[in-house]
Amino acid sequence: MDERATFGAGCFWGVEAGFLRIPGVLDATSGYAGGSVPNPTYEQVCTGRSGHTEVVEVRFDPSQVNYEDLLAAFWEIHDPTQVNRQGPDVGRQYRSVIFYHSPEQKAAAEASKAALEASGRYRSPIATAIEPAPTFYPAEDYHQRYLEKSGARH
Repeated sequence: MDERATFGAGCFWGVEAGFLRIPGVLDATSGYAGGSVPNPTYEQVCTGRSGHTEVVEVRFDPSQVNYEDLLAAFWEIHDPTQVNRQGPDVGRQYRSVIFYHSPEQKAAAEASKAALEASGRYRSPIATAIEPAPTFYPAEDYHQRYLEKSGARH
């Protein structure tokens, strides 16, 4: 039996590649979540007006990797202190967000965020939002495994 986890941490290409490297992750799909337009296109999301965030939906086997390990990876693959940006990518679609699928995921995400804040690792506050998982829309095929297909090193 597999479970789902959904994370927004900037451009979904690198996020997807990061999660696919984790043993126990069965699949990672780039997509969009949290906006007001059904079945948005990349072009609509890029305008910033659809309200969607670029996310990765991770399917994982909890007998091989637990949700807390996925949260740890999430914190490592981006800068959670950035508001509506990651590196050169700017806009709400690049925000840091954990979309939870169960009360247990919500509690784990909140505990993980609190521990990171208490650690003193960052000078700035953690900007990551923790919200209920909305409808997930897979991105266009050319975005799936983009870094792998393009031969980019990641």
